[in-house]
Amino acid sequence: MKLEGPALIDYLNQNIIAHTLMETLQIRFTKAVGQTLTAEMPINSKVHQPMGLLHGGATAALAESVGSTASHIFVDLETQEIRGIELSINHLKSKKEGMAYATAKPIHIGRTTHLWEIIIEDEQGQLLAHAKLTNIVLKK
Repeated sequence: MKLEGPALIDYLNQNIIAHTLMETLQIRFTKAVGQTLTAEMPINSKVHQPMGLLHGGATAALAESVGSTASHIFVDLETQEIRGIELSINHLKSKKEGMAYATAKPIHIGRTTHLWEIIIEDEQGQLLAHAKLTNIVLKK
C-alpha cells in the first residue's frame, strides 16, 4: 500500500472497518508513523465482561485488528491477502471506562509471515495488555 500518514488513516477508517467486528467494537485507526499503526477502542458497557471490566476478548480483538491491518501496509493487496494465524496476549490491568489504544510494531516482516508486537494502553499511558500476533501472507 502506497499511502502514508493521515491519508492512510483515512483510507483504513473508510474502507476496512465497515460491516466488521471493528465497527461493532467502535475501533478506529488513529495514527500511522513509520512502520507502526495505532487504533483506539472506547471502553464502555459494549466491551465489558459481566464484572463491568474490559473483556479480554475485546482487547484481543483490538490487538488482532490493528496487527492484521498493519500487515496490509506491507503487501500488494491486488495479489495478496493477510490472515492471522496466532495471537498471544497477556492482560495486565483491568479498566472500567475510558479508551484503549493499541499500537502494532513489526518484529519481522517477511515474504510469507509477519510478526507484530502490540502494546495496549489506556489514555494515561498505563499498560493494559501486551500481545504478539503472527500473520501469514497468502496469494489471492
